[in-house]
Amino acid sequence: MRLIFLAASAFGALSVAILVVMTAAAVVARYILGMPIAWTEEVSGLLMIWIVMVGAIACEANRQHLTIDLIEGVLSPRLNRALSAVVGLASIGLLIFMSWQAWALGQTTAFKKTQILGVSWFWLDLAVVVGAAGTAVVMAWRLIRPDAEARSDAAADRLEH
Repeated sequence: MRLIFLAASAFGALSVAILVVMTAAAVVARYILGMPIAWTEEVSGLLMIWIVMVGAIACEANRQHLTIDLIEGVLSPRLNRALSAVVGLASIGLLIFMSWQAWALGQTTAFKKTQILGVSWFWLDLAVVVGAAGTAVVMAWRLIRPDAEARSDAAADRLEH
C-alpha cells in the first residue's frame, strides 16, 4: 500500500506543480503581456480530473477517505469487521461499475476532440477508469489481506523509530 500511496502522491504533486506553474504563466501572459495562452484552460481541466482520480487511489491506500463512524462505537469487534466487509464489497462493486461506465463513455466519445488542443475526450474518461479501478483494487487488497497491511505498517513504524 505504501508504494501505491507514494506513486499516486508523486503523480499528484507533479501534476499540481505543473498546474500552478502553467496557471501563473497564463496569468502573466494574459494580464501583463496582453497575449493570452489559449490552451491552458483545456490542460488545466485535464490535469484536475487526473489529480482528483489518482488522488482517490492515494487516499484509499493511506486510509484517508472521509468515513462516518456513527455506529462503529456501539458494535462488537466482530460486527465491525462484518460491517466493514459489507461496506467494502459494496464500494468495490460501485467503483467497478463506475469504471466500466467511464470506459464505455470513453469508447463512445473517443472521436470527440477538445476545441483548442484537439485531444480526444477519451483521456478525460480514462482518468475516471483509472481512479475508480485503482481505488477498487486497493480496497479489494485490503479486504483480502488485512493482515499484510498491519504487518507493513508495523514494519514502517519500526523503521521510523
